[in-house]
Parts: sequence; structure tokens; C-alpha cells
Amino acid sequence: MEGFIDMLPEECVSTILSFTCPIDTFRSSMVSSIFHSAAESDVVWERFLPDDYKDVVSRLVTPLAFTTKKELFLCLCNPVLIDGGRKSFKLEKLSGKISYMLSARELSITWGNDPMQWSWKSIPQSRFPEVAELRTTCWLEIRGKINTQILSPTTRYGVYLIMKISNRAYGLDSMPSEMLVEVGNKVCNGMTYLRHEDGKKQKMECLFYRNSTEVLRKRVIEGTERILSEREDGWMEIELGEFFSGEAYEEVKMSLMEIKGYQLKGGLIIEGIEVRPIDS
Repeated sequence: MEGFIDMLPEECVSTILSFTCPIDTFRSSMVSSIFHSAAESDVVWERFLPDDYKDVVSRLVTPLAFTTKKELFLCLCNPVLIDGGRKSFKLEKLSGKISYMLSARELSITWGNDPMQWSWKSIPQSRFPEVAELRTTCWLEIRGKINTQILSPTTRYGVYLIMKISNRAYGLDSMPSEMLVEVGNKVCNGMTYLRHEDGKKQKMECLFYRNSTEVLRKRVIEGTERILSEREDGWMEIELGEFFSGEAYEEVKMSLMEIKGYQLKGGLIIEGIEVRPIDS
């Protein structure tokens, strides 16, 4: 079998591999010497790069060092900053699917420019130049948007708010926050409590706000609540929803809001919103 494969022209093998996916190409490179050579071809890896990869490369904050399309692909499998550090771009290594993270500066945060309510600062744990920290507000509203044109087609995506809750946080889990992802007439929504680890403080706040939150808390507990989870990079994330990126270009709107309780809250640190393929 190996002898028959070695009789195929390398260009032919490269063309065949270009119609597979990155993980299959990595595996095929171990089949024989001709497959190994063909799997290094720019013909293969240019097919795995997004159609607009030249535009993405031109918007990089820090230029990449590469000599082949495979090297470029592997470089883009790590998050890279684009658009002056306001967005992060990444390719999923196994599938080549596109992921984006919108920084806090790229989001619409109500009263975000009011230094009494929000502060902007640089922290070493973030990939972005700035994050937004909630000082105090009674109106929490964070919105973002992205167009499916820059995403991978025929792909299901998840939308995640990337955040931290500081040790000084208060009022965040007194009322449930509403989450929404909307594409055309398709809406995915849910609720969550931005819970603080300080159980004593949480208990006191629940007692204080009990009358105004009993009904909403019951609704959340009964099955619509989404839970914060810890990421490998040390941040926390909450799924705002999901959507399908089809062949048509559509605007995706996403948001997290708590605007009904009117009680003060603070201590939420926002890095951004990540849009990434599900089961990529």
C-alpha cells in the first residue's frame, strides 16, 4: 500500500490533503514520506487558513514571524491581538475554525465612561491593554455585536462573557442577570447570578433583598440559570448563549443585563466577550 501511495505525485497528494482538515493532515503526515512532504505544502495550509487571513495579518498588533503557510496557521492557533488591541483572533488547531474575543473597549457598557461607575485599567492577567472594573452602579448593561461574515460558516458558536469577581464585590448576585444572544429572529436567552465566593456576604445580601428577589430566584433555580466556570487562563466565563453561523451574513447581538433591581453593585471585572466554535 505504501509503495502505491509513493507512486502518486506529491502535488496530487497535497491537493487531496487540502480537502481534509488540519487534524487529518497532521495524522496523514505520518503515513509515508510522500505524505509527510505533501503535508508541508502551502497548497494544503492555505486552504486551512480563513479567506481573509491576509487582512487579519495586516491588522496584527505584533507582526508574526513565519516562512510557510503551515507556520502561519500554527502561529494563529494562539490568540493574537488585532485592531489596536481591541480584539483577539484565534484558529482552532484541530479544525481551523475561527474564534474571536472582543475586548471590554470593543463592547458597549452603559455608563462605561463615567469614572464614578466604571474604571479602566491594565492588569497583567489580561491579554488586552485594558479591562473594565465596575466601581458602583444600579444599572448593569453590557452589549456586544459581531458579524457572521468574519466567522467560520456552517458552524455552531458559543458566546461567553469573560470576567472576574473581585474580593470587594457586592450586590452582583442579589438579582439575576439576564443574558441574550440574538441572530435575526432567533433568540437564545437565560439568567444567571454572578455569585461571589464569600458565603456570609451572599447570605446577608439575600436576606436584605429577599422580598424583591424571591420570584426571580425561584425562576432561575428551576432551570434557566447558567453557572460561572473557571478557564485555564485564570479568568471566569459565563455562557451568554449560542447561535449557528450559516452561509448568510448576519449580525450577532449579545448582552448581559441587570437593570430591574436598582440596587447598587460593584466589583465585576470585564475582560471581554469570546465567540468560539462549540465542539471544534
